[in-house]
Amino acid sequence: MHDDHDHDRHQSLIPAPGRVEARGDAPGLFSLDAGTTLDAGPGTEGVASWLRSTLGAATGLPFAPGSGGSPVGGPRGIRLRISPAIEEAYGPEGYRLSTDGSLDDVAVLVEGGSAAGVFWGVQTLRQLLGPDAYRKAPVGRADRDWDLPPLTVTDSPRFRWRGLMLDVARHFMPKDDVLRYLDLLAAHKLNVFHFHLTDDQGWRIEIKRHPRLTEVGAWRARSKWGHRASPLWNETPHGGHYTQDDIREIVAYAGERHITVVPEIDIPGHSQAAIAAYPELGNTDAVDTAALTVWDTWGVNPNVLAPTDATLRFYEGVFEEVLDLFPSTFVHVGGDECPKGQWKESATAQARIKELGLADENELQSWFIRHFDRWLADRGRRLIGWDEILEGGLAPGAAVSSWRGYAGGITAAEAGHDVVMCPEQQVYLDHRQAPGEDEPMPIGYVRTLEDVYRFEPVPPGLSPEAAAHVIGTQANVWTEVMENSGRVDYQVFPRLAAFAEVAWSALPAPAERDFTEFERRMAAHYRRLDALGVGYRPPTGPLPWQRRPGVLGRPIEGLPPNV
Repeated sequence: MHDDHDHDRHQSLIPAPGRVEARGDAPGLFSLDAGTTLDAGPGTEGVASWLRSTLGAATGLPFAPGSGGSPVGGPRGIRLRISPAIEEAYGPEGYRLSTDGSLDDVAVLVEGGSAAGVFWGVQTLRQLLGPDAYRKAPVGRADRDWDLPPLTVTDSPRFRWRGLMLDVARHFMPKDDVLRYLDLLAAHKLNVFHFHLTDDQGWRIEIKRHPRLTEVGAWRARSKWGHRASPLWNETPHGGHYTQDDIREIVAYAGERHITVVPEIDIPGHSQAAIAAYPELGNTDAVDTAALTVWDTWGVNPNVLAPTDATLRFYEGVFEEVLDLFPSTFVHVGGDECPKGQWKESATAQARIKELGLADENELQSWFIRHFDRWLADRGRRLIGWDEILEGGLAPGAAVSSWRGYAGGITAAEAGHDVVMCPEQQVYLDHRQAPGEDEPMPIGYVRTLEDVYRFEPVPPGLSPEAAAHVIGTQANVWTEVMENSGRVDYQVFPRLAAFAEVAWSALPAPAERDFTEFERRMAAHYRRLDALGVGYRPPTGPLPWQRRPGVLGRPIEGLPPNV
């Protein structure tokens, strides 16, 4: 069964690889079949296991272990190897994929600088096999051909942090949907999953020593329907949380796909769910914290943590359990949008400012963050936070997620701090992707597929030393107006494919990028997303069930500022 669209599969790879050499002199297409063996060299066993279970399910082929050719002759095996030469030339995530049949018994050779490089090479192999390689069971005839064109792909990523942040606090995403998102990240060679686990509207991670965080904090009575200015409410109680074993499963599943899960516990703002569970965490001398419930609407919340020793001890206990669950070097502490009103009114907070010799409430927030900066560093971890954490100075190992624009990232990088660029004006995927009236609950500036494709994480004018501190880039997904995974799919795709290419590929300057050629490759990629069951926004606009007629958003007109 030859697919008419598939003759140029190697020209529809996303993200675009470093180099593709099509071997015109080699024999035509080869096919993988029931005789194809899988030969996993030392260190690639996990990749082989993924390949056998995932591509095995899609193709119905056994990929039996072994290094020999098949009895019927001809190149048959898939060989996986870690190669020091590849690592030296292309880094640990670099790979070379050869399907040129020049080796006697090998149809496919994937060599990586590390197991991660081999894994990314196998993701490219999957794209070469066509969209049906993305299904969970075979379709079509049992004896269909799984053809591969003869070529060599040499490839490595531009950035080592290629991330997606998912907010599961505003709307909970059940565990199986999170695992599905990890599969979608892996298919796009993205390697960081920033897991926003706590906020005013919900606390999503089980903490054994503080059970009320999820008993009380994981549920709210109702939810605002649409933007916070909307008069509508969804009166169904909303919530959910991940047990510690759920978290272990998510982290292990990500690890098998060479994805690092970076947990975020947001302090000292965005904390009403925690205060609703444990009122003593709040500013009890400024507000009746015992009357607070898990917040049911959106926006910036005045109920922030009290700067007391008891609060510090409580969150040290939280972070101890978090460190036990997440091996990530980086731990995200939020640090954004912390209104200072209650600290101004609280005698306890004012006494703390005086006792520490601080100038004002801004320095009090900085003290709060720096406490956990030291605490994490003492345990061999690195703090990362939103760019507000720059305001009072940072410890040397701390890193910054630059969200309010490029400016925070530029300041941090010039001061020698590592930076992940995720400016809201460019890569907040909750923002609308077209200007039409049909866009569901439209938020923010229009950011089309082309706009995301022309995003440049390293702003011009950075010194080479500072540019080296931009360790990567990330797209962020805030879920106030995404009540289920179908809404998340619509906002994230297809734009995540463009973002993945920005994060991985060595693209020219934004204005010189060939978006027409990217769109041509997207035609094939939409068929992969179809096979994966992704509810993306079609290029022609939302399908009827993707619309949310009459539900208020907050669109902003014009072009976003370059800040």
